[in-house]
Amino acid sequence: MDDTALAAHLAEVAGRLLITVRDSAVLSLKALGNAGDACSNQFLCHALRENRPDDALLSEEEKDSADRLNHARVWIVDPVDGTREYGEARADWAVHVALAVDGVATLGAVALPGADEGRGLVLRSDRPGVVPPAPERLRMVVSRTRPAKEALAVAEALGAELIPMGSAGAKAMAVVLGQADIYLHTGGQYEWDSCAPVAVALAHGLHASRADGSPLIYNQADTYMPDLLICRPEHAGLVLGAMKA
Repeated sequence: MDDTALAAHLAEVAGRLLITVRDSAVLSLKALGNAGDACSNQFLCHALRENRPDDALLSEEEKDSADRLNHARVWIVDPVDGTREYGEARADWAVHVALAVDGVATLGAVALPGADEGRGLVLRSDRPGVVPPAPERLRMVVSRTRPAKEALAVAEALGAELIPMGSAGAKAMAVVLGQADIYLHTGGQYEWDSCAPVAVALAHGLHASRADGSPLIYNQADTYMPDLLICRPEHAGLVLGAMKA
């Protein structure tokens, strides 16, 4: 199984495990989130170490090791992206599995287990589709609980419609699927929040960068990534210009 097929398979299976845990209906919301994180993380980490023993691994739910900085190939995973949405049985949560090579989000898969009326959906970097054309009025996905003031200001400047949504992966894939046009985040993230979504977005021909237009670099000693922009290439200049205004 090649790297992208492995990423997609693991993301899909982890998503199914998470649905099973949630459907057990024996846990409180907080305990459910903790159990889901732990279950998905254990599966993904064991599977990656078994199948790619020479690669390094960075997971939100795993103790970090500086040894990964000595590796060119690093798997970056988010076992549950959008724990709150997962616990609330919403559709806007995800599982991220990506491979960064020399700091670049090279390939990955984003599973949306609650999408497609609960049937689930996996978007992967080796099977890019055609991103549907944008409508006349652009649509921007923002946090459903704490939209960043910068994103709100850019939306106002562009006359864009705001679409509140949960996890980072769900927002990014909304752009890939043509359900939105711009995902601008300035509220702070970590490498696992964006690596897989960025790999998938780039494979679909989208623009992905920091909010100032600079490249996204992964497998850094400090895994904090303050901001992210994913959009169609033709809209990147508009957004970056509005950010500077």
